[in-house]
Amino acid sequence: MILNSTIPQRLYLMQLGTSIIPTTPQPTAGSAGCYLVQTSDGKNILIDSGLPADYTPPPGTPPTENEKNVLEHLTVLGLHPDNIDLLICTHFDEDHAGYHDAFPMAELIVQREHYELARSGHPRYAAARAHWDHPALRYRLIDADTELLPGLTLIETSGHAPGHQSVLLHLPQTGTVLLAIDAVVLQRLFTPDRKAWPLENEEQLRASTRKLLDLVEREHVALVIFGHDGLQWQTLKKAPLFYE
Repeated sequence: MILNSTIPQRLYLMQLGTSIIPTTPQPTAGSAGCYLVQTSDGKNILIDSGLPADYTPPPGTPPTENEKNVLEHLTVLGLHPDNIDLLICTHFDEDHAGYHDAFPMAELIVQREHYELARSGHPRYAAARAHWDHPALRYRLIDADTELLPGLTLIETSGHAPGHQSVLLHLPQTGTVLLAIDAVVLQRLFTPDRKAWPLENEEQLRASTRKLLDLVEREHVALVIFGHDGLQWQTLKKAPLFYE
């Protein structure tokens, strides 16, 4: 059980690889990542886990460079999978849930809507199902925005996927940080009149984007990290460096 005295202390950005995203009007640099939050009392909170080891890219997929999986990142930080206390699941797309089964000692936290849709057999989440639906995993289902602990709140941001969630956290020196995840994958898309990509719900996507734009202003967010923006990730501190 996490006590009320627990607050976020450090944020590690773990870059899993870089590639080219075939967006229009021109391709853009893409980046995949997951995140580690360490708390004032030594808890380790992982956010997403990246592509699975058994992932096979479709033919014609641009090559991925600088590949390092979540377990390799944790090893560099001196951590074992059993050291992870909580795993925040933003959604079950294959590039976000591929190593969930490596963390059987953690409690996994997901929006109820998303979990129930995926468990119902939705084909979008089938590719990684063996990893996120492993029988050894323990889930806590939440509904809507939820303060997980003081200074760390899960923000329901449907649109990219039903029940997708972003993460808002406050760090002692950096201030308030928003991990948009796939609610806003690229910085240039952080606009209320954006268009949806395939599989996305445009009405929900725009509503979630407006919600995050309002949150940034209201909470005086110091840093917004976009889910797959390779150009932004070039400017960020990446593990083993950290934000505090």
